Parts: sequence; C-alpha cells; structure tokens
Amino acid sequence: MSNKQICFISHGGGPLPLLQPKNNQQMIDTLLQIRKLLTRPKAILVISAHWEASRPTITAGKNPQLIYDYSGFPDAAYHIEYPCRGEPQLAQALYKALNRAGLNPVLDEARGFDHGLYVPLKILYPDADIPCVQLSLLDSLNAQKHIALGEVLAGLDFENLLIIGSGFSFHNMRAFFSDEGDKERQYNIDFENWLVQTLSDMAITEDERRLRLTDWLKVSPAARYNHPREEHLLPLHVCYGAAQSACDKFYRLQILTKQTSMYVWYQ
Repeated sequence: MSNKQICFISHGGGPLPLLQPKNNQQMIDTLLQIRKLLTRPKAILVISAHWEASRPTITAGKNPQLIYDYSGFPDAAYHIEYPCRGEPQLAQALYKALNRAGLNPVLDEARGFDHGLYVPLKILYPDADIPCVQLSLLDSLNAQKHIALGEVLAGLDFENLLIIGSGFSFHNMRAFFSDEGDKERQYNIDFENWLVQTLSDMAITEDERRLRLTDWLKVSPAARYNHPREEHLLPLHVCYGAAQSACDKFYRLQILTKQTSMYVWYQ
C-alpha cells in the first residue's frame, strides 16, 4: 500500500461545483484540503458512480473524450474541458490483475471520461496534467463484489497511484429538491454517523468493518432513504477493499443541503 493513496469523495451535483462554486464552497474546500494530504500521483484511477457494466471495464484509450452525462444544465456545462491523457500502461496492469483474479475484465478504447472523473479532478488537479483511467462498477450492485474488486486494486503493481472512488455518501435525488422535516434530516444524520464510525473507528476489527459494509442495507440506519439505489455508495466499497483498514482522515460537510462525508487513506 506504500505506493497507493486512496480517497472516496462525494462529488457534488453534476457539474454544479464548477458552474456555481459559491454554492458548493464546502465541497471545493474539502477537496483542496484533501489535495494537501496527498503526494502528487503519477496516475489516477477513478471508480465513478456513473458507469456500470456486467464485467469490470477499463478505459484504455490514450486520449479519452469527455462524456457530458447529465441534462438540464446551462450551455456552459456542455463545454467543460479537462484534457487529461489516458494511461494505457495502467489500464493494461489493471486488466492483468483483474484477469488473474478471475473477474473477466474488458478493455474499452472508445469510452470517454464521465463527470464523476472530470468535475472533481478539475478542482483537485486543474492543470489536467496527470493521466487517468476509469474503472466501471459492476451492474450487479453487489456490495461484497465491489469490496473484492477493491482488493484486486490493493495488489496492483503501479507506482505512485491515486485511487479515487467518486460517488456521494447521500444520494436521494428526490430529497435533494424537496422540503423535508426533522425526521428526514435525522435519517440523513444517522446514516452519516454510522458511515463515519464504520470507516474511522479503530476499535472495529477489519472483519467487522467489512461485514458492516457488506451488509450495509441491513445494518445501517435509514439505508434506503439515503440511497434508494446504491451506485453512489459502491465506489466507497471499492476504496475500502483497496485499503482494508480504517481511514486516515474523514471529512463531514454539507452538499446541496444534505450532510455528506469524504474519506482518505494516505499513509
């Protein structure tokens, strides 16, 4: 793990952190704090909530285009630029590692980068001068399989790699845009408290931590209120599988009026 840094970020609402920075200042400030913790990486591997496939699929192109995978935003949202290169060497190393693990991966030279990559990275590394690769989620949305996916990344032989899980610790789209009462706000707080404890409490054994994350739908408070669908939480499972330990640092913040969190493993 000495040559890997890992973080799970709550990436905000589509392109809004770039279009409306004043309304997303906590998210931006948190990402900038995280950047101070990190050694500048040689390459970045992003697991985004916005890409699912039946088999683990890897971007393998040298110069992937951007995918504007959102709708209903101002015209500027469709002209965002982040001209980072791909990293075929990393893609090949990841393919070989996943293949050895029997996960039947796919290299995709045509797919571009979705906003789960370029929105937060435009804040973290605005010069777009660090090559990137994306890895898909599995469309089974199985928590245990995503932890296992992360465990493959733990053994990946690529020096000075930054692994980013790009999702959202709260992702109930209806709740983002509706007036909610004290009960619903408490659902959000209770889940965040559980998630922070699960990822940061050193008294929890790794067997227990893994079980809590595997069975999160059963054991976390208000699980389905916070995540009607789990794709925005699963990048965190991949990060935990890659780290296999309590996080070194966590951040609590508010995004779009909801309590959210981010986690970093950097030692």
